[in-house]
Amino acid sequence: MNELTAIILAAGQGKRMKSMLPKVLHTLAGLPMIHYVVEAAAAAGARDVVVVVGHGREAVSAYLHHAFGDYVRIAVQEEQLGTGHAARCALPLLPSEARGVFLLYGDTPLIDASLLHRLAETWRRQPGAALGLVTCFLEDPTGYGRVIRDEEGRVLRIREQRDCSAEEAAVREVNPGVYLFDAEFLRETLPELRAQNAQGEFYLTDTVEMAAPRGMATVSSSADQLRGINDRAQLEEAEEEMFRRIAARWRREGATIRGSARVDATVTLAEDCIIEHGVVLRGKTRIARGARIDVGAVLEDSEVDERAVVKPYSVLIRSKVGPGAQVGPMAHLRPGSILGEDVHVGNFVETKNTVMHREAKANHLAYLGDSEIGEASNIGAGTIFCNYDGYQKHKTTIGARVFVGSDSQIVAPVTLGDGAYIATGTTVTRDVPPDALAIGRTPQQNKEGYAVRLRERLKAQAETAKAKLGLLLDLGKERLIADLKRAILALCGVFGNIPRHT
Repeated sequence: MNELTAIILAAGQGKRMKSMLPKVLHTLAGLPMIHYVVEAAAAAGARDVVVVVGHGREAVSAYLHHAFGDYVRIAVQEEQLGTGHAARCALPLLPSEARGVFLLYGDTPLIDASLLHRLAETWRRQPGAALGLVTCFLEDPTGYGRVIRDEEGRVLRIREQRDCSAEEAAVREVNPGVYLFDAEFLRETLPELRAQNAQGEFYLTDTVEMAAPRGMATVSSSADQLRGINDRAQLEEAEEEMFRRIAARWRREGATIRGSARVDATVTLAEDCIIEHGVVLRGKTRIARGARIDVGAVLEDSEVDERAVVKPYSVLIRSKVGPGAQVGPMAHLRPGSILGEDVHVGNFVETKNTVMHREAKANHLAYLGDSEIGEASNIGAGTIFCNYDGYQKHKTTIGARVFVGSDSQIVAPVTLGDGAYIATGTTVTRDVPPDALAIGRTPQQNKEGYAVRLRERLKAQAETAKAKLGLLLDLGKERLIADLKRAILALCGVFGNIPRHT
């Protein structure tokens, strides 16, 4: 039976985030910050987690239920009366058989399970210890509770900054808010807390002083993984660290990730894939062995199979790229795009809800929507699948080895049979049988010698227009000169009696 459980405090409003979204739901590297804390508790051996919610409780609870199901239970803090009061709200949901209780904060996403493992092991080695406590040293401890020790180095208490004396404020060892309580001690102690402090709140840190006579296990850690997030500047700093960790982990697994790439925590990478500079990989994206995602591409909830290449500045959303396929540069695969083996989708091609089978190609400047394109078919430059009539979407079905000439319009619903040939500039409005040639353009007319006469007429028109413009300009100048003369005469009449200076 697992002896550990966890309480995560996530009831605060987070006013400094200046957002309608609850603080713990702000994301970094693709996941809300509280997600990482729950995962760390689980990885450290917590059999379940109680999350205390308050501000934005419906949104926080809905996310946790969706992400973790029954593993997370919800306690509600109706009034914001401090961390001790929040922890007290969780007591009724703690399993009776739990021996140790991690107490964590939902706004510390960089916390690592290895630290919690170390805390648990240290606590177990001190039988009867009421509390395991993580501390760290900061050059600037502003904002943190100070760890106050006696002359022999035993922890006596935590003093919140606003309650510190000048001597206590100078202490650099701080409490980042990571605890492992003896479950019985926690049940006994939380109801005894009193709000005798500057804030009039129930401080969880007061339990440290109450635990001191019964024994305490302490673990020191660097501050990097213990930082709390209070504003968006701190969120950005933490996200950069998270991206660095994610990239380092995948590099150790055999993936190549350039320095400015951004890979979300939810992405999966295989050995020998290459993620170039400026790439952004989001959601449930999966990159297979030997695939290459080139500079500036953005992929969300998409799969790229072995040997495939996504060229620079392409965008893929909820799409799948088959083995050896090539996409881009500057292509846009919208949701429902499925490219088979060795398919080519080139520059400025947009696909949506479209399946392209093996070796099909659309290399330039095309829109392919709501369609299925058969093996080895070729879609010419400037082709548009006209799939929407203003009310409904309609499907285009293209067989194998079909050639669609450039600047063609395929008006759905329509089917082009295997081996059909669509002449350049054709508007297809009816089904084309297999191996048929479809031509749907106005017949060309050649008028012998007409080009000479046309050029002469156009030249004459241009010269006439130029002459008229010159005449208008001349008339305008004459009128301007006449107006100036009238103005000068008028001024002379006004000032004519004024004596001249000698």
